[in-house]
Parts: sequence; C-alpha cells; structure tokens
Amino acid sequence: MKFSIGGSLKLAFRPWVEGLENIPAEGPAILASNHLSFSDSFFLPAVLDRKVTFIAKAEYFTSPGVKGKLTAAFFKGVGQLPVDRSGARGAGEAAIKSGIDVIERGELFGIYPEGTRSPDGRLYRGKPGGLARVALATGAPVIPVAMIDTEKIQPPGKVVPKLMRPGIRIGKPLDFSRYHGMDGDRFILRSVTDEVMYEIMKLSGQEYVDIYATAAKRQIADAEKAEKADKADKADKADKGDRPDRGGKGDTVAE
Repeated sequence: MKFSIGGSLKLAFRPWVEGLENIPAEGPAILASNHLSFSDSFFLPAVLDRKVTFIAKAEYFTSPGVKGKLTAAFFKGVGQLPVDRSGARGAGEAAIKSGIDVIERGELFGIYPEGTRSPDGRLYRGKPGGLARVALATGAPVIPVAMIDTEKIQPPGKVVPKLMRPGIRIGKPLDFSRYHGMDGDRFILRSVTDEVMYEIMKLSGQEYVDIYATAAKRQIADAEKAEKADKADKADKADKGDRPDRGGKGDTVAE
C-alpha cells in the first residue's frame, strides 16, 4: 500500500526533494522534522524508498464501522504506529518505547520534536522528550528534515488538499553517540533537542519562536476569544446606543 499511495502522491503533487543522499540505504535512523500539516507524515515517506514509521493517535486505528476500518488500513499502510495518548505521561513513554523498538529493528523512525503542528507556519521550541531520549538510548543518528509549504496544501481544518508542489529538505545526519546512555540527564536532552531544532531552522528558513507550539496555540485561542468578546461587547453597546430614549417621569423628550 505504501508504494501505491506514495506513487499517487508523487504523481499528483510532484514534491521536490533535496538531500535524499543523506538517508542511509540500510540501518536505523531518526528523521526529525518540522510539522506544518497533517499531510507531512504522507509526503516524507512518499519520496523515500524505505519505510518510515511515525506515531499516530490510537483513535485512527480503533474507530468503528467501515470508515474506521478503512482509516486504520490506510494508516497502517503508510507506516503509522498507534499510540494511546489518553494520559500525557503514559503517552510519552509509549511513544518513546515504540521509537526504540523501531530503531532496534534497524528501521527509520519519524518524529516531530515540536510535538504538534505549528499554528502559524513558524518553528517552535522542540520538546526534550521523545526525540532526544530515543536517540540517546539507541545511539541512532538523527537526520533533520524540513517540510516546505505543506501548510499551504492542507491548512488546519481543511479536508481537501490544494494541488501544489511541496518541498522536502533533508540534512546531514547528526551524531549524538557521545551522549549514549545519558537519556536521564535533562540538560543533555535539552541540548540535543536544541541542536536538532537549529538544523531544522536552517533547512526550513522558518522564523524560530522559543516557546512550545502548544503554548502558542493557547495564546492564539485566548486572543481570538478575547477579540470575539470585545466585538460582542462593542456590538452590545452600539445596540443600546441606537435604542430610542422612551423617557420617564420628569424626563424631557425632544420633539
């Protein structure tokens, strides 16, 4: 299924790729990418000869009915791995374990260090968890990847993608073997994550924001909520101002 889906995507969208030679022909590696669109997990595997395994919500694999079964088959076919994210800490540990398992099988493991899609196309601070812990626990090289323009093809909330060419830049492998086994040191985890994010920033050309994308999403949601409340308040005041003054006892009504 991977080859049929990948072939269809390449034919329809004609993605351009730079740095394909940086993907090893065999052996394990971690592909650490920015995350602009839901479609990122499909375009990257589509341009590679090797299978890439990403983490996906377990709900994609357990939905009932015919549609649920088709969705599950699709995600399995493109190399998605189900992880139960109902508990934040448990989800993180499950994702790390799954990543280590993929690497120990000698395969490619794909991960988004930002933890979620960018809300505005900028690059956000990487979370010092999954990426660094899998890299330091396994000694696998980390290959930075930049997805280009995928947010224009399928913005958040849009189901039908726009036909245009996305780009993919693949950087040179980063070796963190000097930190092997130090996955319990939070300062090392932070350092490794920041180094990878810096390489992704150079590849993507994105503006870097030193906060987490989840925090940025909350800020945007709060700002939108405040703006709606302000508009509603102004509309209410304007409505009250347009009402005729009916007057009362002792009032002087202009004629």
